Amino acid sequence: MATPASLFKLVSAGKFKPVYFFYGPEEYRLAEARKFVVRQFLPDLQISSNYRKIDGKRTSVADLTAELSTLPMLGERQVFAISDIQSFKPKELQRIFKFLKPPDPNRLIIFSSPSSKIPKKASVFFKSITAVAEPVEFKKLTEQETAGQIRNRLTKENLTIEPQALCLLIGLVAGNRGALEHELEKLVSYKGESETITSEDIRRVCSGYEIFNMFHLADRIVDGNPAEVIKMLGGLLSEGIHPTVLATLLQQHFTSLYLVKAGKNPLGNRGFLIPNFRRQAQRYSSDKLEQIIISIAKLDSELRRSKLKPQVQLEILALELVGSRA
Repeated sequence: MATPASLFKLVSAGKFKPVYFFYGPEEYRLAEARKFVVRQFLPDLQISSNYRKIDGKRTSVADLTAELSTLPMLGERQVFAISDIQSFKPKELQRIFKFLKPPDPNRLIIFSSPSSKIPKKASVFFKSITAVAEPVEFKKLTEQETAGQIRNRLTKENLTIEPQALCLLIGLVAGNRGALEHELEKLVSYKGESETITSEDIRRVCSGYEIFNMFHLADRIVDGNPAEVIKMLGGLLSEGIHPTVLATLLQQHFTSLYLVKAGKNPLGNRGFLIPNFRRQAQRYSSDKLEQIIISIAKLDSELRRSKLKPQVQLEILALELVGSRA
């Protein structure tokens, strides 16, 4: 089984497999890898005519096999990128696979499945497709990989980043390469050459800062500061964050406290916040955290059907949480 790194190395050296199967949770990396393989395999003049993208969900097995039966002209190369390959039934897949043999050095096939349809490695489908195709799994970036990507890009732009800002940015993108590229592009455009990116820059420019707003809001709840809690809630709502989104983020935060208190990892890519989660979790018993999570879940339901204004409901819950430390 190839990794994205080994795929890049081999393809860069002009070494290709006749058939690939791309899958995994990181669709941005998958799409970029597909583009890279196509550009490396096909001469520029052949990309527009000899590169076919086929949607497996909207294509019958008869139409697909008809496409695959068309061999490239002498001296030309051909690439088929077939998405949602898992949509075909087992017998249909076997019909498709027959058209891959014998392999043609001038033809390359890239099968793929979306992140919502990642196959289990023990499944019949996975065993079937990996018998004919080289599988490449595109996972989300680890925190270390994300940090490396950030530093490399900022070095090229003659920018630096504060350690705390780096941690915040890593948490925001949550291993998503596409989100990372998007946020870095905004930061590079926002800052001048030779400047340093700060936590305040992340707050001003980047998307998803709500995760950290939730942490600071929870800090005020834990500290038992009702005035600050109400003030911050009003500020978050005035910034356009929907009440149901706030309720969801609060629930995720207190669920993370519960998990960390139990010696488990927090939700999502929040591992770098574990020391701070532990500090907050010390102020609650596990039973109390369970009660809080249930209360927030009830609020989420009430927000969708109660006649009370959402801000009022959020304030009532927040004040209850302020007084619920135990």
